[in-house]
Amino acid sequence: MYKLIFLTAIVIGLGSACTNPKQTDKVDTTKQDTMTVSKNPITQKISPYLWVEKDAKAVADYYLSIFKDGKLKDFRRFDSTESGNTAGIETAVIEIAGMEFTILAAGPLFKFNEAVSFVINTKDQAETDYYWDALTKNGGEEGSCGWCKDKYGLSWQVVPTEYFDLIHSDDPAVREKAMKNTLKQKKLILAELK
Repeated sequence: MYKLIFLTAIVIGLGSACTNPKQTDKVDTTKQDTMTVSKNPITQKISPYLWVEKDAKAVADYYLSIFKDGKLKDFRRFDSTESGNTAGIETAVIEIAGMEFTILAAGPLFKFNEAVSFVINTKDQAETDYYWDALTKNGGEEGSCGWCKDKYGLSWQVVPTEYFDLIHSDDPAVREKAMKNTLKQKKLILAELK
């Protein structure tokens, strides 16, 4: 198992940073208008990698359907001889909300858990409702205190930015009400926290 992980990391690193321009048959060209293909699609210092079982392109499309300002930056398929994995691997680089994520489809070795989650800071209740509904439908799952899981099991916390004003208020009564009511909620409802 560790050999596969090591080989996968090497292939991803080389595939992302040292792409051979002659290997264009491995680049998905179905969405050229929304995808930037470059020798090095990674532009940020730290990039989250999301390990999924299969179909990196479908996972990328799922997140891009939720985060409307996102884009597919790169998609690659590596066969078994290139990847060292019998089934091969796929990678996709997406950008959502200005942040790059790499999706790695390399089999069912690892699953998401609550130890890592992403916070979506929303501008109001309507935006909170949108992300909550989009992430929890079609196999997603509601949690408590603003946490939920999407259909792949990745954890998100959907938080209206006004919530932070409430829990950091100078008025202890405002802080206490917000905190106590947070513990009673699944999706955060601002009107009930004030």
